[in-house]
Amino acid sequence: MPADLPDDPDQLAELLRPALLRVARRLRQEASKAGLSALDVLLLVEIKRQPGVGVSDLADAEQMSRPAMSTHIKRLEAAGWISRLSHVSDGRRSGLTITPAGLAALAETRRRRNDWLAARLARLTPAERQALAEAAAPLLALVEVQP
Repeated sequence: MPADLPDDPDQLAELLRPALLRVARRLRQEASKAGLSALDVLLLVEIKRQPGVGVSDLADAEQMSRPAMSTHIKRLEAAGWISRLSHVSDGRRSGLTITPAGLAALAETRRRRNDWLAARLARLTPAERQALAEAAAPLLALVEVQP
C-alpha cells in the first residue's frame, strides 16, 4: 500500500466516510429529480426482485414497523408504481408487484444516477477511474450481509 494511504481501518474510515456520504447524497438527489425517494427506490427494487412479497415481509426486512411500511406502500400504490395481487391460497392476504409505471420510474432513476456519475467519472484521469473500478468490489463487500 502506498505510504500516503492509511492502512489503519479507523483512519481509512475517516478518509472514506465524507466522500461516500457526499456521493450517496448526490445520487439520492438525482433519484428525487425522477420523483422517487431513496426508500421508494429501495422498496420498488425489492418488490421487483420478489414479486408477490407482502407488506409485513418488507417491514421486517427494512426493520420498520408494519404501519409505517403500510403507509409507504399505499403511497407507492397511489402513484401507480405497484399493485396488489391476491394470495393464491389465502384471500385475506395480498402480495405486491411492480407495475410498468414503477419499472419506468426505476429506469428513469437509474438513468439519472448513471448520467450524473458518468459525467463526473469522465472528468477523472484514466488512472483515477481504474482505482475506482478496483475499489468497487471491496466497497460492495462492506455492505453485503454476513452470516
